[in-house]
Amino acid sequence: MIILGIETSCDETSAAVLDGGTVKSNVISSQLVHARYGGVVPELASRAHQRMIIEVVDEALTKAGVTKNDLQSIAATQGPGLAGALLVGLCFGKAMAYGLQVPFVGINHMEGHLYSNFLTKEKPSYPFVSLIVSGGHSMLVHVKAPFEHRVLGQTRDDAAGEAFDKVAKMLGLGYPGGPVIDKLSVDGNPRAINFPRSYLNHDTFDFSFSGIKTAVLYYLKHQGLFDPDLGELSINQQHLADICASFQEAVVDVLVSKTLLAANELNVKVIALAGGVSANSSLRKRMKHETEKRHFKLFYPPLEYCMDNAAMIAYVGWMKLQRQIESGFDIPAVANLELT
Repeated sequence: MIILGIETSCDETSAAVLDGGTVKSNVISSQLVHARYGGVVPELASRAHQRMIIEVVDEALTKAGVTKNDLQSIAATQGPGLAGALLVGLCFGKAMAYGLQVPFVGINHMEGHLYSNFLTKEKPSYPFVSLIVSGGHSMLVHVKAPFEHRVLGQTRDDAAGEAFDKVAKMLGLGYPGGPVIDKLSVDGNPRAINFPRSYLNHDTFDFSFSGIKTAVLYYLKHQGLFDPDLGELSINQQHLADICASFQEAVVDVLVSKTLLAANELNVKVIALAGGVSANSSLRKRMKHETEKRHFKLFYPPLEYCMDNAAMIAYVGWMKLQRQIESGFDIPAVANLELT
């Protein structure tokens, strides 16, 4: 089955072609316009998707060496995400499938991340625990079998990716903040500042990262580094690196400990990372170290499959169509679609 996947949930316009579950192309167009605003502007994101969608789909088809008439099915992200952005890809996918008279399937964006580790040659075995960490989501999921999964816990406020972006904005590092903080942390001391770890109660796998974001703000104020009235930061490069490393260490501590706790309680020996924050070098290094100590098997996607991408959407679409699961052309975009 040759399937086209389309992803427009946030600020990446992406299209991918898979043949029998194998990636033939995966094109991603990132929107740089949001950097000047320190975060994604929904209206600008929607307009950028409208401008880029045809070009990105055409490039994906060309790179895969196929034409639109070779397509046997189309999958597009239904949610969660920005409503306007979702509508662009979803409506385009439905219209194209209708015109070609091929099956269409709407995909939960979080299911895309959940199964993104299956895009590589070595795939996780069931059951496994997946830590999905992205800009808007932080969740632990127990995956027993294909499409048999249960959300163990999720963020109660800011997701890990949001915390990275908001702290980066405080530090004047621009958007997106995660990669910049990760890079600066290499030269910093992760134990220089003891930022709080919010583990919540011992009987929950939920996350909370709003507190550490506030702790960073208070630290900057108490150290006389930040003038809230002027919005200016005065800090040397080494101190900046130490703050980044200490903040990152606190977030990684919580993510790793919660994941290992879930795997232990469920007696699962396979752990998977997914989502944009799974590209963080410190998270990967720490998780690799801890899982090796406990003889767990760890999986994380290549960097291009960590970020929002259409290959993971197409793969989940292929999985569903193998099980005769299709969507009607009347399905709506759902901004707060849950992973069920």
